[in-house]
Amino acid sequence: MEPEMDALKVKILPEHQSSPSSTYTVTKPKSKSLILLLIATVAVTLGLLYVFSSNPVLLSGSLFCPLRYSVLIDAGSSGTRVHVFAYWFDQYGEPVFDFGEKHYADMKLTPGLSAYADDPEGASVSVTNLVEFAKTRIPKIKLRTSDIRLMGTAGMRLLEAPVQEQILDVTRRVLRSSGFMFRDEWATVISGSDEGIYAWVIANHALGSLGSDPLETTGIVELGGASAQATFVSSGHVPPEFSRTIAYGNVSYTIYSHSFLHYGKDTALKRLLESLQNSAENSTGDGIVEDPCTPRGYIYDTSSQNYSSGFLADESKLKGSIQAAGNFSKCRSATFALLQEGKDNCLYEHCSIGSTFTPDLQGSFLATSNFYYTAKFFELEEKGWLSELIPAGTKYCGEEWSKLKSEYPTTEEEYLRGYCFSSAYTISMLHDSLGIALDDERIKYASKAGEENIPLDWALGAFIQKTATPTSDYSGTSRKMLGF
Repeated sequence: MEPEMDALKVKILPEHQSSPSSTYTVTKPKSKSLILLLIATVAVTLGLLYVFSSNPVLLSGSLFCPLRYSVLIDAGSSGTRVHVFAYWFDQYGEPVFDFGEKHYADMKLTPGLSAYADDPEGASVSVTNLVEFAKTRIPKIKLRTSDIRLMGTAGMRLLEAPVQEQILDVTRRVLRSSGFMFRDEWATVISGSDEGIYAWVIANHALGSLGSDPLETTGIVELGGASAQATFVSSGHVPPEFSRTIAYGNVSYTIYSHSFLHYGKDTALKRLLESLQNSAENSTGDGIVEDPCTPRGYIYDTSSQNYSSGFLADESKLKGSIQAAGNFSKCRSATFALLQEGKDNCLYEHCSIGSTFTPDLQGSFLATSNFYYTAKFFELEEKGWLSELIPAGTKYCGEEWSKLKSEYPTTEEEYLRGYCFSSAYTISMLHDSLGIALDDERIKYASKAGEENIPLDWALGAFIQKTATPTSDYSGTSRKMLGF
């Protein structure tokens, strides 16, 4: 009897191994009927190739090992991204994943769906465009058998439940008429803990560490737009509300996973500006308050909302009483104060950020999303990048805004303005709060991992879990895998 298939036992396609192909060996026929059979086979094959030729991007497979397709829409805080996956099952019934260009495609549109809180119907345009993109990557005859799902993250979690449902109802209407296989429960807002788990799954899948000793796995620290996530195996005691268990083969992983809502890069900057505005309004002097996280000479746009992010658009609410005065050390102190707000209310043995329990970090880590973008912008080395970030951030914050614009003419001003803040915020969170040593080489910044350079996007982990776990429900959450 065959052993029970491991719920997370999957394959990554090596570069030297081709995907299932339409290769046939023709031998000398022994009869007229065999000749006719071969002619018919070739005709059918050519016909199928002709039908599929209009969608070449994610096309390969064979009659014996056909491709399957799946679509996942990530409704994030700063934008909405569609992921299109092609995969197949091998002769043992195990799913095979290849996240290279031949079997994976994605596209992002801004702003995020949460920006449509006051106009839920407006969300239909973005979702419709993303659906149309997905259709160009999947053969038409496969649409009805290809599932499509939408998962909202921190930006949507920040909205009140009734507003969330209004936006989700609009997206469900679009997805129901998309031509894909869809159920209403497949459009949902996922928890921050799930988001962290999905990111952990794709990272360790890419690195080939699933099934190894728990302490040999790699943790994830992610800085998004509206939240930050920390997910890693902990050998210490973790309160049940922060603990998740994943079983892979004979190995059980006890994982700390938490999403720090309101601590993403955009929302943290918004909170800082609000704090400065309140200080200016309550000032007994001239009412001018310095902003140490914005380069000198920057003029705040208080008349319009130019930013694509719904959170940075709040700059238009400023009253002209804040003056940019970039200073890395002062910005670091200000952002650290944000991260420590509420710590007096900590009910646990240890709280690193606010009143939230955080165990001591163990093992290796990958810093992703805005941690990666910040380190990449400053062209830091992968080893010792945290220690390098301090002098790089100090120099950048101290520059005049006009000089920065001249030095980086191709960088959008929205992002250029934010790198002083994000450099200081990265140090405040990872070193000052979570306690990662500046010279610790176990933490690297990355956007991809493994020999195949698989993107470190939580949506890929959600797709793996949904596909590889027979007990997954339709929201994408595996009850067997996550130990609910």
